[in-house]
Amino acid sequence: MRPLEDDDLLPEILVRLPPQPSSLPRASAVCKHWRLLVSDPGFSRRFRIHHRRSPPLLGFFRRNDALPFVPTLDAPDCVSPGRFSLPRADGDQFMSVGCRHGLVLVFNKPKNQILVWDPVTGDQYLLDVPPGVAAHAEKTAINGAVLRARAAGDDAQHFQVVLAVADNDEEHHRALACVYSSETGAWGDLVSTQLPPDVLMSDAPTLVSTDKPAVLVGGSLYWKLAGNMDGILEFDLEKQSLAVIRVPVHILEEGQYMFLIMRAEGGGLGLLIQTDYSIQLWKMKTDCDGVASWGLGRTIELDKLLSLNSEETDMLIPGLEEENNVVFVWTDHIVFTVHLESMKFKKLSGTYPLSHYHPFRSVYAAGI
Repeated sequence: MRPLEDDDLLPEILVRLPPQPSSLPRASAVCKHWRLLVSDPGFSRRFRIHHRRSPPLLGFFRRNDALPFVPTLDAPDCVSPGRFSLPRADGDQFMSVGCRHGLVLVFNKPKNQILVWDPVTGDQYLLDVPPGVAAHAEKTAINGAVLRARAAGDDAQHFQVVLAVADNDEEHHRALACVYSSETGAWGDLVSTQLPPDVLMSDAPTLVSTDKPAVLVGGSLYWKLAGNMDGILEFDLEKQSLAVIRVPVHILEEGQYMFLIMRAEGGGLGLLIQTDYSIQLWKMKTDCDGVASWGLGRTIELDKLLSLNSEETDMLIPGLEEENNVVFVWTDHIVFTVHLESMKFKKLSGTYPLSHYHPFRSVYAAGI
């Protein structure tokens, strides 16, 4: 018997097809037997599990009220923007907070609600913002993150939502965080940390910036702090604790306020700092006494890598994709992806307005 006729071996072969949206529809067109196999929910579940650690970048969700989806793949893998649209009720005002593990985190400010949405399956989980965070939502920006564990053999994992906000009350001056677990169906206790004393000398409030989404590095989430300080807020998922981390001093001295939090090369916390048409990659290091400091790793001249005319072209970094250390470079309504480790780059099809993008990776089979 040939392998493609063996009912035990055939699923093992088909589950290893590339995780592109067109793979399973193409396989289903071979014959009725294949169509029944790849359309089976059990097989679809196995397919998602097999590729869950390397899902393709399907596109971006732009951070505005309509939550438009911008596909990045070429035909026949291009996902229709209408396929990933989120219905709204009267009074809803959506803002995407970030994407991770195939989920989109959405803040509905008028209703003080958080929505966890799986665009591929259509599943939605609606959560009320906990009182300890909601009390500050009207006075300052709140940010957050969604993530889920990836247990072997399980693609219906429980997820967590972490919300972070700054409390600029005269008596406190602190950062706050709260965690929701779908396993318990409840929010945990409010976690807090004091802001550095020298920050309190300024009249401007401290903000957990919504300009960029949270970045997951190891077992911690990191947000950019803004307002009267440029720093980083860390939430340790295991210890359930908050801490404030200073950025390199020269960022403040030289006015280099454009920095992105990232996973450093080789692991650990890192920073990407843009200087004109180059980017610097920094890494936090800890000495034998446990003292942490920042060190410059390397500098990448993007204008030379991408063959850009630096005299005629503006270049901005709207964001990066944390799982693979891919940075997005915007120039003249064109977006390039640059893999920081391999230095491979790609020009994405279509044109893109300058905006905030949340990259969305997931396994999706069009038409199955």
